[in-house]
Amino acid sequence: MNTQTRLLAAVLLAGAAGAALAKPYCGELNNAYGPFDYRVADQNTKDLVEHAHFTEEVEAGQAGHTSYIGADIDYTLRVFPNHPRALATMIRLTRRGGANSYTLTGAHYPTECYFERAVRWQADDAAAWSLYAQYLYTIGKDGQAMPMLQKAVELDPDNPTYNYNLGLVYAKKKQYDLALPLGQKAYAQGFPLPGLKQMLVKAGKWVEPPPAAAPAAVEEQAAPASQPAAATAEASSKP
Repeated sequence: MNTQTRLLAAVLLAGAAGAALAKPYCGELNNAYGPFDYRVADQNTKDLVEHAHFTEEVEAGQAGHTSYIGADIDYTLRVFPNHPRALATMIRLTRRGGANSYTLTGAHYPTECYFERAVRWQADDAAAWSLYAQYLYTIGKDGQAMPMLQKAVELDPDNPTYNYNLGLVYAKKKQYDLALPLGQKAYAQGFPLPGLKQMLVKAGKWVEPPPAAAPAAVEEQAAPASQPAAATAEASSKP
């Protein structure tokens, strides 16, 4: 093979490699059944999958239903990529199994891929971003996790859990000016865990939020007795 031929072959191989790398590492989302957005899927569709694959034993991480646990969760998450309880089960299995659970037996993809697929499938799903962050913290990728939590709060700014979790991360990094308003908001909504507040109190940064202003009382004024009923109705219809 002469030099020109070898060069052409190298170019062709490089092009083929580039095309392969251009495909999503975590697989296409197209599926024989689905995918469906779990948030809006009808109950019959959910039951069809969950009764067959995401049973109580699977969710608890005790045993697979049709095969391995990983296979049943894989099926569930290929039909519903943003299935929150199935993603949460992935996190629990990772905490329990450590590095051995980074790819579950029977699963099509490495565990992190299921979280990537969830946010790729529905980028407006705050729960999926929050769960992705939890997974990343579980495997020690703290630097990658914070943007995920920030995205969850951006999408659902009134969710006390997301505000608490992001505030906790900021407090651990001693970014108390960012942690405080998130903690105040979470506790104002009744979030039960005291950890964030305790950290801020210990650092001398906790400030009780101002009490919510009471709504102004509206006094109802009776129409003058001499005012005709039709005029009263007309007046009440004006802005």
